[in-house]
Amino acid sequence: MADLSLWRPFHELERWRREMDREFGRHFGRVFHDVEPGELEGSYLPAIESYVKDGNLVIRADVPGLEPKDIELSVLGNVLTIKGERKQRNEVKQDEYIRRETSYGSFERRLTLPEGTEAGRIKASFNNGVVEITMPVSKELTAKKIPLEATPEPSVKPAR
Repeated sequence: MADLSLWRPFHELERWRREMDREFGRHFGRVFHDVEPGELEGSYLPAIESYVKDGNLVIRADVPGLEPKDIELSVLGNVLTIKGERKQRNEVKQDEYIRRETSYGSFERRLTLPEGTEAGRIKASFNNGVVEITMPVSKELTAKKIPLEATPEPSVKPAR
């Protein structure tokens, strides 16, 4: 007689999610779920957002745990570079971790700025782990609504 085993569908879903995260990470960049301690060292990449507000292009980079002295901003031509390093504190030994999703290491983000950006008019500030960079932009960069026209569906005649 075969042994009965308890089916745990959520365990299967969790296993499938981990496999998908690993596969997507291989193709599209790192996904930070269920990684081993030390696996993320050297792979820190801060999140970036940009938008236009009041005639200025605003770029924000989330750099929690960093100080302004840890970050370098530069412009070459029309490319803005944000560089820095998030260093690991050795307060806890590797084998004492239960779970570790925090990533550390040096990073470099490069963003292409709009044509005509004047490097001398770029301003940057740092507040609560967020770098905010602002610069004036031309009116051509402001968002414009584009009307969307619906194409009529072709009528289908029933076959006889």
